[in-house]
Amino acid sequence: MYQYSRFDHEFIAERVAQFRAQVARRLDGSLTEEEFKPLRLMNGLYLQLHAYMLRVAIPYGTLNSRQMHQLAMIAERWDKGYGHFTTRQNIQFNWPKLEDVPDILQALADVEMHAIQTSGNTVRNVTADHFAGAAADELADPRPIAELIRQWSTDHPEFQFLPRKFKIAVTGSPNDRAVTRAHDIGLRMTEQNGLRGFEVIVGGGLGRTPMIGKTLSPFVALDDLLPYLEAVVSTYNLLGRRDNKYKARIKITTHEHGIEHIKQRVEAQFAKIKPRFAGADLQLLKDIEQHFAPPKFKSSSAQAEADSAPAQSPAFRAWLDTNISAHKLPGYAIVSVSLKKPGATPGDASADQMCALAKIARNFGHDELRISHEQNVILPHVQRADLPQVFQALRQADLAAANIGLISDIIACPGMDYCALATARSIPVAQQIATRFQELKLEHDIGPLKLKISGCINACGHHHVGHIGILGLEKAGVESYQITLGGDGGAEAEIGTRAGPGFGADEIVPAIERLLLGYLQLRLDRDESFLEAYRRLGLAPFKALLYPQSRKAA
Repeated sequence: MYQYSRFDHEFIAERVAQFRAQVARRLDGSLTEEEFKPLRLMNGLYLQLHAYMLRVAIPYGTLNSRQMHQLAMIAERWDKGYGHFTTRQNIQFNWPKLEDVPDILQALADVEMHAIQTSGNTVRNVTADHFAGAAADELADPRPIAELIRQWSTDHPEFQFLPRKFKIAVTGSPNDRAVTRAHDIGLRMTEQNGLRGFEVIVGGGLGRTPMIGKTLSPFVALDDLLPYLEAVVSTYNLLGRRDNKYKARIKITTHEHGIEHIKQRVEAQFAKIKPRFAGADLQLLKDIEQHFAPPKFKSSSAQAEADSAPAQSPAFRAWLDTNISAHKLPGYAIVSVSLKKPGATPGDASADQMCALAKIARNFGHDELRISHEQNVILPHVQRADLPQVFQALRQADLAAANIGLISDIIACPGMDYCALATARSIPVAQQIATRFQELKLEHDIGPLKLKISGCINACGHHHVGHIGILGLEKAGVESYQITLGGDGGAEAEIGTRAGPGFGADEIVPAIERLLLGYLQLRLDRDESFLEAYRRLGLAPFKALLYPQSRKAA
């Protein structure tokens, strides 16, 4: 992973000192809250429903055991003993005191972390496939590109006051695990005539106007990528609307002007700025790539050891079936650690659990961890022979839930329990659904299913691209939950279709139960997933399940 240079250390130290002075001025009254707001947002500090919230960047979801230990220390010392991992591969601390935030930022700087550009109308934390560098199906590790983009976009003088926040995702795999088509820019690695490059997708995004991104260029050579991205963002900076924040995202700009017009503007801008780069970006990329050399993998002749143990442990077998993915090396596996134990808050990890994950990564995972956009933690490089020991260590930390990709592996935003923008609760609904299907013992029978919940139309829970999406709204002072069906954030990305009128807080769990019990009867066989059945049959039979004759369907 990337190691800070002297410049990086000096830059972060200067920012911490600067913010420490700004906090002091706010505390002594020299700055009003209105004056302080843009300064704190530049450093990832929000004022939420009950307290300040600090959002910390985990670039492209990669961190090591030392950094995870430091996050645990921050949670224990300055928060309430836990952190919340988000769909942007960040971590949020929900209860810091303002006077402590400079010390938190210094603690982050001590382990080469920060909270810069986790807020504001700028390029946010660049995300990537959480299996990057380990996946059996990828063309190459996309994280060096993500790091290049991070360095280019951090404090970029032209892009600090964009029309609206700007999000970029990168994947090196044809199996899109980074939801690239729901981003302002999505980059999907590809090859053409032996050259490596990227398909560049623009104009994706969720929120109140969800859109799937469009291909701006099917292939941009690696040598041209950074100036091409600068051309895209500078074009948006000029064309993007600033009169209405709800129409300011690049998805609206692309929709209003048309993809062909945007392409013409970008290509003209690219022709102007490409010579200014003069190869400096490519030299920087070469330097960055050295930081992402693969670990010194161990040779393994003991793969069968992990495969023989499950006969003695049904719990271990269940965990192997759901939480293990193929590694590019046969003697290794990718371990997904669920932060979705039924009844728990999706994405939360206690300080003790973070310490346990750090220790496991150090002892069994080449000192690497990843945070997924699905709010789970990944151990990307684990020898198969070590899987029984890893499972036992996770079990001791209460992190061995065998439910990755199942109905209880729910993405949920903080909702009205924390967020000042939320109009309904998300966390209790996620907890109730997960607990109910654990009681029914149907998770594994239902099979692969992505259920996502948002507590308002900003869609931080990605409900639009859930196979089942739930949107919480407020109607006449009462929480109401709309259901969308058929969304998908993968390679065949699609926005879900609203099924009908919303359900009350006491109706939403029974509605999901009716829907999935009905699906078990509608599917062709156990191999047909919910999404496949929906695509085969369409909305009508599923809508009938949600709205029986006793309730009028709209």
